[in-house]
Amino acid sequence: MTLEITLAYLHFLALIGTASLLVTEMVLCRPGITGDALQRLKKVDGAYGAFAGLTLATGALRLFFGAKGSHYYLTNPIFHTKFGLFVLVGLLSILPTVRILGWAKSAAQQPGFAPSGEAVAGVRRWVHIELLLLAFIPLFATLMAHGVSSFGG
Repeated sequence: MTLEITLAYLHFLALIGTASLLVTEMVLCRPGITGDALQRLKKVDGAYGAFAGLTLATGALRLFFGAKGSHYYLTNPIFHTKFGLFVLVGLLSILPTVRILGWAKSAAQQPGFAPSGEAVAGVRRWVHIELLLLAFIPLFATLMAHGVSSFGG
């Protein structure tokens, strides 16, 4: 029981950290961002990736060592939907990460560099989509916690 509680707690903390860093990224990524702020944005994006990795790792630990066992999760369409959303959010984060890394590099090489307002708006749009999809993951976790194992109820 203690292992299950510990794994669940660590998984929740990792997901909360992931979401918090994504919100921070959205707040920092604004028109007119330059220099040190771009470097901070790069660090926040890296931390977001690290916390997403921790979320995945703690989820895998729950899958294989949790009380319900892997069979419960691997045969559950709700779990597959939840995991699929997580993967989709990860894939959607590639474009913002590539842009942010490029901006930070340009800012390091060219003092006063600022990405265009259009480019920033594009990255913010992707981050908004990521946040929207990420918000549904706890819904599917709640459904699973309440014994829902299919979309039919």
